[in-house]
Amino acid sequence: MIDHCLAILLLVKGNISDFLGQCAAAPTVLLATFAVPALYLIAALPVAMPLPDSLLPLNEMQRLEALRPYQVRGTAPFFEEFIRVTAKLFGVPIAVISLVEADAVWFKAQTGLAGTGQVPRADSLCSVAILQEETTVYEDWQQNLCALVNTDAMHQLELQFYAGHPLRTSAGEAIGALAIIDRQPRPFSEEEKAVLVSLAAVAMRLLELQVVLEDATLPIPALWPDIYIAIADSLTRLDTLTALAEWEESPHTDSALAYRRSRYEEMASVAAGMYGHIGNAIARFVDQKGQSAL
Repeated sequence: MIDHCLAILLLVKGNISDFLGQCAAAPTVLLATFAVPALYLIAALPVAMPLPDSLLPLNEMQRLEALRPYQVRGTAPFFEEFIRVTAKLFGVPIAVISLVEADAVWFKAQTGLAGTGQVPRADSLCSVAILQEETTVYEDWQQNLCALVNTDAMHQLELQFYAGHPLRTSAGEAIGALAIIDRQPRPFSEEEKAVLVSLAAVAMRLLELQVVLEDATLPIPALWPDIYIAIADSLTRLDTLTALAEWEESPHTDSALAYRRSRYEEMASVAAGMYGHIGNAIARFVDQKGQSAL
């Protein structure tokens, strides 16, 4: 038991060589009983999000080439509708669909950044988000500054919270990000992260839809009415659940936790509804183009 505890203590303190020596000197049973708990202990230790040394990924040329078909200037109304719904779902003042170009981050759609169409690449955390496989999250920016971006620009924006998931083409190239931003620090749960990942897939489908249409201003009268019919009830329930949770004396009461779980379920329902309808729209337009080409 003493050897067992000593090994744990050495591991926690980072004395890996002493830890290995302790295990080698200990009976076989020590290794057998310690191996699995040690793996769980290592997994539980906090790990900082690894970052490269530059905002330019190694595949930058291929990435820019993959971005080219999506660089259609002008924004169709369905992008603006989508980004407003995204901000509403997470209760944040700012949400963006960004495309990371060679020198700038262009906001294909945004809400909460009036008059801002693009920023220098080093002035946006979306430039960092495309470098990551998973969602980039800064729950409290002031406590975890990123050296890859211009901190003065973050201060001017009054950014305190950021969560962004990369938008990837079918070939896996990260061309931009779907991001939500707040001017207050806030926690970001695994459930919320899963919803953001789903919504990023929706945003990518919207970009693919625009490529299919080959015209950023072409109206799609049936698309958003159909989507809103599908998600209207969920949006109403989200408002109700949010209000009910705010009435609770503590966010940790059983009722508050139940409201929060229901809210995540509704958020996921909204994301799934939009993904399905936009996918159907893409299939419909592709089919129409195929028939017209005959």
